Amino acid sequence: MSYSINCKGKLLSLETPLVMGILNVTPDSFFDGGKYAAKEAAIAQAEKMLQEGAAIIDVGGMSSKHGNKIISIEEELNRVLPVIESILEQYPEAVISIDTLNAEVAAKAVGKGASMVNDITAGKYDAEMLLTVAELQVPFIAMHMKGLPENMMQHTNYNDLVVEVFDYFAERIYACKQHGIADVIIDPGFGFSKTMEQNYELLRNLESFKALGKPMLVGVSRKSMIKKLLEVTGEEALNGTTAVNMLALTQGANILRVHDVKEAVEAIKVFNAFSN
Repeated sequence: MSYSINCKGKLLSLETPLVMGILNVTPDSFFDGGKYAAKEAAIAQAEKMLQEGAAIIDVGGMSSKHGNKIISIEEELNRVLPVIESILEQYPEAVISIDTLNAEVAAKAVGKGASMVNDITAGKYDAEMLLTVAELQVPFIAMHMKGLPENMMQHTNYNDLVVEVFDYFAERIYACKQHGIADVIIDPGFGFSKTMEQNYELLRNLESFKALGKPMLVGVSRKSMIKKLLEVTGEEALNGTTAVNMLALTQGANILRVHDVKEAVEAIKVFNAFSN
């Protein structure tokens, strides 16, 4: 099934998989924490990712690594808004996603030119989120997680992981539809309230989520499911990331969310040649 999503009038076709570049403007993200906290560094990284073929830049102002607490809305806005504004001043055609669980941040980021909302709680943390996204008329990325980043690894008990994640998405997609959100993208939430073994179980069963009829985003870039398995650091986890991304593509992933755009774009080229 081929999809397209409407990003404030710019149509993104998902006929071939796309790459979303991660831009964490935070001091404490799990892999690149602090590297792009300064606006100039963030803009230079966005430029690099766009030149390497990123279709979307995902700007996040709050780290969601395990154990982290939620920061104030004011602090989050101070981190993300100047970066979004500056990227779009230089690259007005860029598609920017705002990675947030706060409706106010989503609204203000879209006001500055972002054209997609990425919420790790799928609209469950902020009661206003789904209503806000519907009013903004932008695509919504709904991720699966139990609990919040500060306690998510206490919630790894499942009777049937794949069935529970599937049911979660069915409910969230219905809620989005009820609110009037046109474009919903699902993200299985690798690493969020899941053990290493559960992450691979999810990876093996990604294809089953195609039955939901929504495009699927996969974000495994340099995560612990790769680092722990290969016994490497985040810096050494690029090869493993590419391997897992390729497996995800064969299972129907439509968007790869990555730190390393060039390598993901190359993986998609190889996958397309293999598929066609």
